[in-house]
Amino acid sequence: MKLSVIKLDGKAAGDVELSDAVFGISDIRGDLLARYVNWQLAKRRAGTHKVQTRNENSRTGKKMYKQKGTGGARHGSRRAPQFVGGSRAFGPVVRDHGFSLPKKVRALALRHALSSKAKAGALVVVDSVSVKDAKTAALRDTFGKLGWTKALIIAGPEVDTNFGLAARNIPHIDVLPNAGLNVYDILRADKLVLTKAAVEAIEARFAQKEAA
Repeated sequence: MKLSVIKLDGKAAGDVELSDAVFGISDIRGDLLARYVNWQLAKRRAGTHKVQTRNENSRTGKKMYKQKGTGGARHGSRRAPQFVGGSRAFGPVVRDHGFSLPKKVRALALRHALSSKAKAGALVVVDSVSVKDAKTAALRDTFGKLGWTKALIIAGPEVDTNFGLAARNIPHIDVLPNAGLNVYDILRADKLVLTKAAVEAIEARFAQKEAA
C-alpha cells in the first residue's frame, strides 16, 4: 500500500510504499491485541502489596489461656486472623504478576496494531522529526496545525534531542525510538506517526523474523 509522506510543516515529501504484510492486514483480531495488552500491563505491575503473616506480627505468641476448663474454644496465639490486631489470612504477598506470551503471538499482535491504524486512516508518515530549537510552544502549534492532539511518534533509531525536549511537556504526545514501539501505546493514541526511518526499521524487523 502507498502512503503520502509529509514534513513537520505539513508540506508533501513524496510517497512511501508500505508492506501489506505489516500494515495491510484487513481482518484485525481483537483477541490478539487484548492478549498483548494484558501481558504488557501485567509485566508493568509492581506486585509490592504485602500484609503481615503470623510469623511477622509483633503480638505475643504466648498461649492466651489454658487449654481446658474455660468453656471457650482452644486458642494458642493472639496472632491468629480472627483476633483484632492479628494477622490477615491469605493476604497478598510480594510477587511477579507477569506471564509468558509466545514471541510469534507478540509479533502478530504488533502487526495487527499497526494495520489497525493504517485501516482507520490514523497512520501518518513524516520525512523526519527534528527541530532547530527546543521550544515547546512552537512545537505545540505545529502539532495543532497537523491535528496531532493525542499521538504516538516513533522517531527512528534515536530521538532528536531538541525534538524530545520540546515534546516531552506536551500532554498526550509520546515520542519513542524504534525500540519503544509497543501495542499498548499504539492503541492508546489517536494518531500513529512514523518517520521514514522508523518504517524501514519496522519492515526490516519483520522481514528478519520471517526469514528466520
